[in-house]
Amino acid sequence: MRPVPLGPMPDDAMILDGILAPDGVIHGLRVSGKAALLDALAGRAAGALDLDADGIRAALVRREGLGSTGIGGGVALPHARLDAVRRPYGLLARLRDPVDFDAVDERPVDLVFLLLLPAGCGGEPLNALACVARRLRDPEMAAALRGARDATGLHALVSGRTPGKA
Repeated sequence: MRPVPLGPMPDDAMILDGILAPDGVIHGLRVSGKAALLDALAGRAAGALDLDADGIRAALVRREGLGSTGIGGGVALPHARLDAVRRPYGLLARLRDPVDFDAVDERPVDLVFLLLLPAGCGGEPLNALACVARRLRDPEMAAALRGARDATGLHALVSGRTPGKA
């Protein structure tokens, strides 16, 4: 795989590196649909943050009720604000098979970045959401993520490292 040009996004890569731990990347996740995907991500986040999965799931469903976080191009950015979250936390999943996510372009999604943000904060959490969106909406980045062989490669790409040198 050829290296992905990072362009003028070193700050985005640093932000993502700070909110996405290597063990927060799932390669080949199998789910049957949007609800199952949100359940799986909420469960994984709950385990990592020692929070209640039902509370995370409920917050994600409430946010989806305002409008789908499927941003097009096969990418979804489900996110929610939670009182119990102290700093932005992310999970990246590449799905084994794309699922319908009610995306703006009506395409099924296969790249999903869950972002949990502290409630009541403005600047930094919003910057995190914007940076994730910029990174994953980039067609070259999305293609590279789809071509990654494993979770390590996915993490290296999204955090701005060259795969194999993470």
